[in-house]
Amino acid sequence: MSVLQEMFPQHVISRGGDVTWPARSPDLSACDYFLWGYLKSRVFISKPRTIAELKQSIKEEIAAILEQMTRRVMENLGVRLKQCLRNGGRQLSDVFFKT
Repeated sequence: MSVLQEMFPQHVISRGGDVTWPARSPDLSACDYFLWGYLKSRVFISKPRTIAELKQSIKEEIAAILEQMTRRVMENLGVRLKQCLRNGGRQLSDVFFKT
């Protein structure tokens, strides 16, 4: 971190960085904290070889997401939003960086 701060003074956007966590944080985007990783883990099981196969696999995996899973993701979003308010808009270290 110190090397980055030395190379890019007042430009490091990170937990503990120089710049306040951005308003469009991935902490608060269900696609960023859930969907993209989930789809990647599911889509590449079939090892698509062409763009057409990749697109088809993505469509199938999105269609297969259960309503119950979507509800849990959105409930988690509510938890994240509340935590963001409690933290004064800062990153969600106790939600996003769970140990």
